[in-house]
Amino acid sequence: MIDRAAAVERGRPETVAAGTLRRAKRTVEAFLSESRLNALAVAIVALVLLLAVFGPLVAASPDQIDLSAVLQGPSVHHWFGTDAVGRDLFSRVVAGGRISIEVAVIILSLSVTFGTILGIVSGLLGGLADELIMRLTDLFLAFPGFILAAAIAATLGPSLEHTVLALAVVFWPWYTRLVRGQVLSLREREFVLASRLAGAGTMWIATRHLLRNVLPLVTIQVSLDVGYAILYTSSLSFLGLGAQPPSPEWGAIIIGGRGYLQTAWWWTTFPGLALAVTVLGFNLLGDGLRDWIDPRVRGSIGGVQE
Repeated sequence: MIDRAAAVERGRPETVAAGTLRRAKRTVEAFLSESRLNALAVAIVALVLLLAVFGPLVAASPDQIDLSAVLQGPSVHHWFGTDAVGRDLFSRVVAGGRISIEVAVIILSLSVTFGTILGIVSGLLGGLADELIMRLTDLFLAFPGFILAAAIAATLGPSLEHTVLALAVVFWPWYTRLVRGQVLSLREREFVLASRLAGAGTMWIATRHLLRNVLPLVTIQVSLDVGYAILYTSSLSFLGLGAQPPSPEWGAIIIGGRGYLQTAWWWTTFPGLALAVTVLGFNLLGDGLRDWIDPRVRGSIGGVQE
């Protein structure tokens, strides 16, 4: 009897892990079956991420010059053709995908971290802190996002690092306002008041109760903003304010081929398609997650956690 209990005890971690995997599998299947657009979004995003991670294994060096293959159209040897110095455009587009994903991750990591902290502080403390943070947020939101990013990038100088900083400045106010609105509704809930009466500090309430309840909304917003971060990064590079040649960033590739639209259509077409499909995939994923996690639609999913 004791041995059996011990065996059950030893097997419990595996049982819990198996149960977690089964629930995760059912969750993914439910999301995919909810809409064909959800399945399309997951397929596009998965493909982009796979190419970003494993792209160097299937593509040649993006900066390898071959003057014997200048401006060749799409072929078996060069799937997306070549540019004016013979570089393989498929390799450059794949490398550009990796750059775009990395840049988007950095931009949103900075924006989400800074914006979420300010949003929780503003909503939880209220008073003068709330007023100062909200007025600062309104100041940044008063400017069109892309125009503000372009102005900051132009002031700092053209580079990919300055583009990251400029876009992080543009994105954080949206997370501050989003998180603050959720915190304002949560701070009067019974479980938060009970924690206050029990003597819990502000940090405990913020991390134990508030943060976990704003994460679903933040996750949805991040899935939407990945596409915009990639699009804005490429747009700034196209304007000469972001990545500079010979970087294989998508916007830099497109601006390099704008003088060859009539003679080498593939130079701008394929990186443009890659950009459009990637942004579409992340936008569809964000829309699908928003509709699926919405507590008004899914009941307990995404609901308040005490």
